[in-house]
Amino acid sequence: MPLYRIGKRNAEIATEFMKELRMRVKTPVPQLTTDGWHIFRDAVEKAFGCDVHYQVQIKDYYGPAAGHQHRYSPPKVKIVHKETVSGSPVNASTAHVEQQNLTLRMRQRRFTRLTNGYSKKLRNLKAAVALHYGDYNFCRVHESLGVTPAMEAGIADRLWTLNEFCEELGL
Repeated sequence: MPLYRIGKRNAEIATEFMKELRMRVKTPVPQLTTDGWHIFRDAVEKAFGCDVHYQVQIKDYYGPAAGHQHRYSPPKVKIVHKETVSGSPVNASTAHVEQQNLTLRMRQRRFTRLTNGYSKKLRNLKAAVALHYGDYNFCRVHESLGVTPAMEAGIADRLWTLNEFCEELGL
C-alpha cells in the first residue's frame, strides 16, 4: 500500500492524495483506475497531467434484494462500465483497492459495519490505521509474495516486529 489518506471526501483531499501518489510512483507513465467519483478526474489531471494511463470504472448494481436475509448483503453488480480518460490502460480495475478496503475492514474493528468499535477521536483513528498499514507492509509476510510488501519493494531488508515498527515511529 503506497499511500492512504484519512480526511474528508472532497476535491482538496483528493488532489493532495493524487499529487503525493505521483511523487511516490516511479513509473514514467503509470496506470491508474478510479471509481466514478467525479472529483478524481480533476485531481488525476492536476497530479499526473497526460502522463498516465487512466481509466474510470463505474459499476451499476441491481436493486436491493427482497427479504430480510439480504439486508446486510452487498448488492450484485449488473454491469461494469470502463471509460479511458487518457493513455492506453490495460486490464484496468479497481479490484486491488476494493481488496485493500476489505482487508482493512476485516482487520480493524473500527471499520466493521454496524459496530460500536468506531473511533470517537480522529487522532485515534489515524493511529489505528497507521498501525494497520505498518503491520501490513513491514510485519506480515504475504502468501502471494513470500515476504513483506516492504521487502518486496526493497525498502526493508528483514521482517520487522510490531514493536520495532512502533519504535521506528517513536511510539
